[in-house]
Amino acid sequence: MSKDVIVTPEGLANLKAELEHLSTARRREVAARIKEAREFGDISENAEYDDAKNEQAMLEARIAQLEDKVRSATVIDASDLSTDVVRVGSAVHVKDEKGHSTRYTIVGSAEANPAELKLSNESPVGKALLGRKRGEEVVIATPKGERRLKVTKIDVSSK
Repeated sequence: MSKDVIVTPEGLANLKAELEHLSTARRREVAARIKEAREFGDISENAEYDDAKNEQAMLEARIAQLEDKVRSATVIDASDLSTDVVRVGSAVHVKDEKGHSTRYTIVGSAEANPAELKLSNESPVGKALLGRKRGEEVVIATPKGERRLKVTKIDVSSK
């Protein structure tokens, strides 16, 4: 069921740090909440207990998800990338039809963060840019209509 997760070394470190935090500190916190809720008496009608157990289930699901991502991670090293073609790990400079320039970093879905201009290789824009060379133009269908982006520069991403 798991698919390869493409991450940068920084992304893998972030996944491992989150996994470590959830596996230790958060597990202890949730266990303490469950213990405290049990002390309220009958657990069959104890909302605090039910809430703590639900939180525990969600926590364990997230831990399992992170473990799966770390296990199936393929780490890409940006220093090994060439700057002739857009790939995962590339920083790509584009110019839109209005002349606005933007620098996107193409990352795996586990690291995607549009607010930081880190686009997933599976997102519509990321997918459209993959494999493109400097000077090429791409047309992306968006909910607001077509968007044209011209690749102006490709370099190695640096965080």
